[in-house]
Amino acid sequence: MKNKERIIWLAATIVLAAAFILTSAGPMKASSSRSRNDKYIENLAVLFDFVQQNHVDEVSSQQLYEGAAKGLFESLNDPYSVYLTPDEMEDFSDTTTGKFGGVGMFIAKQGGERPEYSSDLTFRERNFDFVEVIAPIEGTPAYRAGISAGDFIIRINGESAEGLSSDGVADLLRGVPGTDVSLEIRRRGNIEKEFTLKRAVIEVPTVKYAMIDKQTAYLKIIRWTPFTEEGVKEAVALFKAENYSSLIIDVRGNPGGLLSSVVETADLILDRGTIVSTKDRELKTIEEFKATRRLAVDDDIPIILLIDKGSASASEIMAGALKDTSRAYLIGDTTFGKGSVQQIRSFGDSGFKLTISRYYTPDDYNIDKIGIEPHKTIVEDELSDEELESLADLIENNSIAFFVNENPGASEQDIDRFVTRIENEGNILEERLLRKLIREEFNRSLNNPPIYDLDYDKVLKHSVELFQTGRFDAAFNAIK
Repeated sequence: MKNKERIIWLAATIVLAAAFILTSAGPMKASSSRSRNDKYIENLAVLFDFVQQNHVDEVSSQQLYEGAAKGLFESLNDPYSVYLTPDEMEDFSDTTTGKFGGVGMFIAKQGGERPEYSSDLTFRERNFDFVEVIAPIEGTPAYRAGISAGDFIIRINGESAEGLSSDGVADLLRGVPGTDVSLEIRRRGNIEKEFTLKRAVIEVPTVKYAMIDKQTAYLKIIRWTPFTEEGVKEAVALFKAENYSSLIIDVRGNPGGLLSSVVETADLILDRGTIVSTKDRELKTIEEFKATRRLAVDDDIPIILLIDKGSASASEIMAGALKDTSRAYLIGDTTFGKGSVQQIRSFGDSGFKLTISRYYTPDDYNIDKIGIEPHKTIVEDELSDEELESLADLIENNSIAFFVNENPGASEQDIDRFVTRIENEGNILEERLLRKLIREEFNRSLNNPPIYDLDYDKVLKHSVELFQTGRFDAAFNAIK
């Protein structure tokens, strides 16, 4: 794909999670149901006037209006529905046109009711009031620093991020390219670490692809953009030229993107049936997207789809479509669970995002706050408390990062000696995990890291072995 045809996806800390971008040029007209709400509107006007006339400090009408508007959307208890000030609307537009800098990660906040305190709360539940990293963008400041999917942002520039919305956090992280922003994250095991990141303008590829062996093709879909379909077509053309006979599609860490993009891409794989539908509050179907027989991937090519907790929104649409139609075998971890549709509207100089519907898979499955389970679950082993302490020590001391920075051309013997030294210092992490952490740190220092890593990627390695050993058919037939 030529450079001039690529989209500039800035270090956007906003997730454009398959939103319908629908704007209006003029003010939104009043609802016909307003007469039923006159009592509340009048009460609000009385409060507005009283506060403006009697507060000990002078307060502008704009300040009170924006506060009331934000409160209206916050009352929905929906992290994806927010009021946008004129400045925030401009920033939101800049996110899609490439005019500002950021740190390079996609974030979201958990929805629903805040869980009551209990000693049995999970790590995610205990961090309900903080924004979560869905995925860092490869090659960006956040990625190079070592920020990971599942981290929670607890401080920004020394100030607590507790209670901030994802848009609020995004606004603090964005800024002029070349300027610094500090943030502190909390990782599973209550590991906390502070980073100082230099903002940048970031170009993100939509797909990467390669042949793993003579039969197995690998396609990593990084983002769902207007050019994803084109990238997938280019990849499949290469695979066909190489006479591929099996395909692995990887949407791990892909936080979403445009609804049109995932529908168009799924249409290259599915020859019939529903891809996804959207329904309103009354479960009435708003739109239904069906396959139109534009196949690029022949229907006799077996497919494995890789998913994880960083696969969100549009990626979950792809996962649901391929799972429900039995077109692919899913391996990895349960997806994020972002299944709602936002409409973005201008409203004078300001605007808002409002959740208007939810996605449903071909089998009428609502993924919101639930996610999609793989056919076979493969995740990294859970670390013991003692192992988490060893990991925390490595992170706090920057031991691996320091080794990589001091030894950019380290040989296998250098790495062997480093691993032995860490173990002799009392670190109890499994050797395979230590080597995996070292490999990841080296990859973060590269402008073009490897497309795949069969040495330490358990999910991908298992998938390749299913094809290479001929065990795929038995595994796939068992789910039908």
